[in-house]
Amino acid sequence: MDVINTLGRRKTSVARVYLKKGSGKILVNGKDYKVYIPVPHLQDKLMKPLVLTELTNEFDIKINAHGGGIKGQAEAITLGIARALVKLNEDLKPILKKEKLLTRDPRMVERKKPGLRKARKRDQFSKR
Repeated sequence: MDVINTLGRRKTSVARVYLKKGSGKILVNGKDYKVYIPVPHLQDKLMKPLVLTELTNEFDIKINAHGGGIKGQAEAITLGIARALVKLNEDLKPILKKEKLLTRDPRMVERKKPGLRKARKRDQFSKR
């Protein structure tokens, strides 16, 4: 095993995940993941696939994330890590699938329609 690479997506965020044997160092866009994603619950979400499979300090993970905001990127990274772990070992699939970590969330922002203020918001109706 040299490097396993996978892709994770969420909203408009895309995360490329590169997994290799190591000491448990996680870099997102060249920075430590705790610096890049300072929100504690998003850090926990990012680590969830590793914690569930008990592989926290087994791999070095390098991630390139772009697009969207910090939450979308964190969720894209989670999906990418889960996919990489399944690519590494098929036996982990039921554990991750049970927690819904292998499902790509399809929800996207609805486009703005012509004549409206936002996707669905209209000007106030005036009867007279």
